[in-house]
Amino acid sequence: MGDDDTGLFGPGSITWRVHGEPILWLAGYRALLLESLHPRALAGVLQNSRFREDPWGRLFRTARFWGEVVYGTTEMAENAGRRVRRIHGRLTAVDPDTGETFRIDEPELLRWIHVTAAESFCHTAQRAGLGLSPSEVDGYYQEQRQVARLVGLDPSTVPGSAADVAAYYDEIRPRLVGTPEAKTTARYLTLPDFPYKLGWTPVRPLWIGVSAYVFSLLPPWARRLYGLPGLAVTDLTATLTARGLRTAIRMLPTSPFEGPLYRAAMARAERARAESTTRKAGARTRISRTRTPGTAKATR
Repeated sequence: MGDDDTGLFGPGSITWRVHGEPILWLAGYRALLLESLHPRALAGVLQNSRFREDPWGRLFRTARFWGEVVYGTTEMAENAGRRVRRIHGRLTAVDPDTGETFRIDEPELLRWIHVTAAESFCHTAQRAGLGLSPSEVDGYYQEQRQVARLVGLDPSTVPGSAADVAAYYDEIRPRLVGTPEAKTTARYLTLPDFPYKLGWTPVRPLWIGVSAYVFSLLPPWARRLYGLPGLAVTDLTATLTARGLRTAIRMLPTSPFEGPLYRAAMARAERARAESTTRKAGARTRISRTRTPGTAKATR
């Protein structure tokens, strides 16, 4: 691939439209809350990481993965997938209910993590007013099957439309539980240890407000599993808040929200557009030079 390699998705993709929304940092938090409702998935995280000692490290590593697969070159995305598969392939955990040892890269667990992430990204962007059509939402889930492949899943086993995602949630919900461990994790996410001595600054009450809002973005059934009301008015308030936040963010300078991977991707996309324009102009010139006088007159 050359300097114009725009990776697995590119500027014409729905994935770039969705992930270009700065409000999506809330989606990662929402996904963590959903993931924690699967007892095995949560056990896999708690038994194989320093999540509670270093939640920000896991957050940044996850953000790095998504940045590389969405905005990186094809090689970067494939390398990110190999890295994740290598790590997951050597990890196991113990089921908290049965005592059974299981692999972290079990397809059911990988599928749960993938779907909660993809659905959280799309849902949060839509709630904020991105305005994808139903077919574009389905297109996003189809594109995200590329990410599923990277982490070791058969893409055909991953929901590829909004209807598929809804059916998947309906099928897996009986296995989801608001366990004491899930609720403890949620409380910790609400009141985590902050880096750089920010714990006793205005950042803490601000983060509590952010956490309360992210809970409101959860599906009603997920809020109920956490012991919170699943009221329709909560959904309406969350939508209005998301749209207000998106409007406010769009009025700010964009550079603070644009990381190096995003900026590099935009530069490669611009080079690709320039090269495409040059090739098309060259093709038109060659065609015009090969026309006979009679052909030129006939086309006027």
